[in-house]
Amino acid sequence: MNKRTFLKNTAALGLTGLFPTVSLANWLSSFEGKSATELAGDESFWDGIRSGYRLKPDYINLENGYYCFLPEATLEKFVQHVRDVNYQGSYYMRTVQWDNKKKAAAKLAALAGCSADELIITRNTTESLDTVIAGQDWKEGDEAVMAEQDYGAMQDMFKQVAKRHGVVVKIVSVPNHPSSDEEIVNLYANAITPKTKLLMVCHMINITGHILPVRKICDMAHSKGVKVMVDGAHAIAHIQFSISDLNCDYYGASLHKWLSVPLGAGILYVKKENIAALWPLFGEEGKNPEDIYRLNHTGTHPVHTDLAIADAIDFHLQIGAERKEARLRFLQRYWSEKVRNLKNVIVNTPADATRSCGIANVGIAGMKPSDLADVLMKRFKIYTVAIDGANVHGCRITPNLYTTTTELDAFVAALRQLAAEAKG
Repeated sequence: MNKRTFLKNTAALGLTGLFPTVSLANWLSSFEGKSATELAGDESFWDGIRSGYRLKPDYINLENGYYCFLPEATLEKFVQHVRDVNYQGSYYMRTVQWDNKKKAAAKLAALAGCSADELIITRNTTESLDTVIAGQDWKEGDEAVMAEQDYGAMQDMFKQVAKRHGVVVKIVSVPNHPSSDEEIVNLYANAITPKTKLLMVCHMINITGHILPVRKICDMAHSKGVKVMVDGAHAIAHIQFSISDLNCDYYGASLHKWLSVPLGAGILYVKKENIAALWPLFGEEGKNPEDIYRLNHTGTHPVHTDLAIADAIDFHLQIGAERKEARLRFLQRYWSEKVRNLKNVIVNTPADATRSCGIANVGIAGMKPSDLADVLMKRFKIYTVAIDGANVHGCRITPNLYTTTTELDAFVAALRQLAAEAKG
């Protein structure tokens, strides 16, 4: 059976949007021998992947950066986990919940490239990184370094420790179009003083998709005796890397984004040597100070989400991390290269292909980002999110594996029309 016939039969059987795992395996096997680069722009391959998602027909969704919703195969397993936990009730909670959580954490550690005793499951990036920020043994006059492009929740926690402990927070601004890695490294290096205790850096800036040279920043900071905390909210299951290779001290990420885990799961990595010195966000006594699970006390929480993590990882690995990254990179450049040099179009993401992947940000000269997002939705039925601040003025565009080039062509056409209408 050829690929076109396979898709037609899938639709005829009512399986579009309900792609069983076995069918996905068969579909992937029909493309064996093709490299990730070859498949990145092969629409017939991604049509099969798209059929595994239930998509709203009302608009083109280019805002997957907040929440990459689940493919139907993962969703069905998640629903079953909810039923199973509900069926077992307190018995489940008092017997195997923590064993299962540790199994999921170990699988995440293998995916992220770190030791299982250095990673815990949290509820999101905010909880992970706020644990690190609030958990430092701050003294009055200590300094921290961050960027104005960092996520607002982290900025708020730094403001809180500044008010509470007398910490001095130094803020840098990362250029949208840097000339080199060294420009960015030096930006952070110049903000460090002998009083600097913690430096925060984004692995991938959420508002532009800009991938920062994290390893170089970590090596520089460590040479000055400064620990580094990395916001990896958008990097996990988006680009290929290992936390251990970054040489960072702390790493936090959300799993409901590019790994497509149900809402309510994130990770916190703490390098083994730093665990004992970190205060937990929620009190926990009686554990070995070097046990990272000392930082994992959150009270009763939706444990069925933990169970779905393994399913989401299996789906991610079945598609293939290399193929996924190549596709996301292809989709971003597919649209951004068509508009980057147009009059009145402002792309706020580096042109250098190594400095971004699936996320990019675009604006129209003379148009407020909120107005651009509003017009894209109302006139063109394209859903995005407006970003207006930190030297970034435009809409963040985050396609996903189910996004088609036809949809991106519609987006490009909308930008061309708006650019022609602009007064810039």
